[in-house]
Amino acid sequence: MQAPETSPLAARFAQLAQDCGTQPAMTFRGDERKATQTGDSTFAYHFAKFWRRVARVTAHLQSTWGVQPGDRVAWLGFNHELQLVTLVACARLGAVFLPLNFRLAVPELQQVMQDAQPRLLVHDTHHADTAHALQGAGLQHTHHESLIATDSQRGLPLPDVKSDMPLLLVYTSGTTGVPKGAVHTQAALLANARASAWTHGFVPGDKVLSTLPMFHVGGLCIQTLPALLAGVEVVLHPRFDPTAWLGEMQTSRPTLSLLVPATMRAVFEHPRWADTSLACLRGIMTGSSTVPVAYLETLHARGVPVGQVYGTTETGPVSIVLRLPDAMARVGASGWPHPQAQVKLINAQGQEVGPGETGEVCIRADNLMSGYWRADCELNAGLQDGWFHSGDLGQRAEDGCITIVGRSKDMIISGGENIYPAEIENQLVTLPGVAENAVVGVADARWGEVPVAVLVRSADAAGQALSAEVVLAHLQSRIARFKLPRRVVFMESLPKSALGKVLKPQLQKLLQG
Repeated sequence: MQAPETSPLAARFAQLAQDCGTQPAMTFRGDERKATQTGDSTFAYHFAKFWRRVARVTAHLQSTWGVQPGDRVAWLGFNHELQLVTLVACARLGAVFLPLNFRLAVPELQQVMQDAQPRLLVHDTHHADTAHALQGAGLQHTHHESLIATDSQRGLPLPDVKSDMPLLLVYTSGTTGVPKGAVHTQAALLANARASAWTHGFVPGDKVLSTLPMFHVGGLCIQTLPALLAGVEVVLHPRFDPTAWLGEMQTSRPTLSLLVPATMRAVFEHPRWADTSLACLRGIMTGSSTVPVAYLETLHARGVPVGQVYGTTETGPVSIVLRLPDAMARVGASGWPHPQAQVKLINAQGQEVGPGETGEVCIRADNLMSGYWRADCELNAGLQDGWFHSGDLGQRAEDGCITIVGRSKDMIISGGENIYPAEIENQLVTLPGVAENAVVGVADARWGEVPVAVLVRSADAAGQALSAEVVLAHLQSRIARFKLPRRVVFMESLPKSALGKVLKPQLQKLLQG
């Protein structure tokens, strides 16, 4: 007889399988094996089958691959229903699930692998070559179908899993250009799911259309995982495609979805936008990047309220929320803290600021990360006395509604992706002919912001031969495509302070002027 589930997150799915076994859980539109056999890539199943798949994957991880409590299981691939199944299987084993950003270049992924040192790397067909190019001590590789395609030894004893054990490890590159892994425990993920349930007000009959990449907490933890934990069906696409997103309005008729500005614009520019009914949607949520008011108003004009979730990789991410009933009345605002979150805005002296004043957003909540993986005290300085200091700047209205007004850090958000200038600058330093360089974000109508590289040529022959084409060719094999500068500008010198620090705000003004 199988012992009771000690993993609190897995226990919730065991309960759903028992109480709501025949209720639809997953409709996945990217099943390659089924598409080969029948020509239809749709694979749908209920909560009882979801749990049976979790049991089989658990057994394979345990008996075939030797996964033990604390081991990291990495995933490299497009969105897949097995990605969620494997996450729950890791919860049962006390293992740590590590979703990898498939948009990163191999050297960037190798940095993450070196830091996290996973025991197993699971990959899809499209990313098989990249997966096998990655190395690590004792690292094993397998295609995701191997986790489910064959029977495995059952009835193995499960470890005793505590709620404070790490379950999710998500990497975000820091301002130093060094990848940092935010650690989220089982308890934190459940707390985030409760915050998301409050945010969305899930009701019977809801259906979530999930198309954003689940290597981000945005794609995984704003709607997708919380919806499943709430017993809500998820319609999952391998990746965002505006044709498929609009088509789903007639096919499955979702009630909720999540879009970022770049994907919103892709939907608006699609030929089928004007004549596609959005009547099935009771709302769309968007993430933490600044959203053009015109985009919000475009959806509002179609009768679809757009709520907002402000948060970061470190905060779960659900922190400050503009719920759907408030969306049309507070266009552009980020909203209010969820009921279990505390938010304060502080000045440079650490004192709280009053209504209408600008301060750094600091958050304390049960869904915060427990810290950074393998991090020293300096790296974890963002967590102080249980408060996460975001580096973002906000203002609070008299009624408590918070609006994010800017970022104190240099981070660039382009098409929903976080880009840190130091990552690009560190690579430019290695290019012969570059005397100095700086990367800044410049406003862009399509992507929100784009990175622009500003270089000072060295006086030697290499410097004189330097061109924008040479710079971009140098970067292409070293950083992900979405991080590549959209412009390369050459200057005689960079604007600097008396202490020699590059004045990036001044540089941005020069570029935009």
